Amino acid sequence: MSFDKTVPTGQDVASFLDQGTDTTLVALATRHVQLVTDLVRGYTRNRGFDDELGFVAPEIAAVITTATARLVTNPAQNVREQVGDYSVVSTPFLGFTLAEQQALNRWRKRAS
Repeated sequence: MSFDKTVPTGQDVASFLDQGTDTTLVALATRHVQLVTDLVRGYTRNRGFDDELGFVAPEIAAVITTATARLVTNPAQNVREQVGDYSVVSTPFLGFTLAEQQALNRWRKRAS
């Protein structure tokens, strides 16, 4: 398995969103990228990370980038549902998307 990507940074996430020059977004993404990285580490039980060199598997770097981008663009994770005149706003933790889970499951070590 190839570990040829560095752990994404807030700058990487802002650039992914085509807003790499927005210093406010870079600062917000920098705070959030560590949280998402920790969640990914927990999900994979640290597999896919080379802490000595600071590298990660490419698909793990992609998951960190996309999940952080989603979190940065909607930090409260608000979901609004409306039927007719009735609407509800909730703030569930949405977790990883199905595509992200598929990438992470390659690395996940299941408890036995």
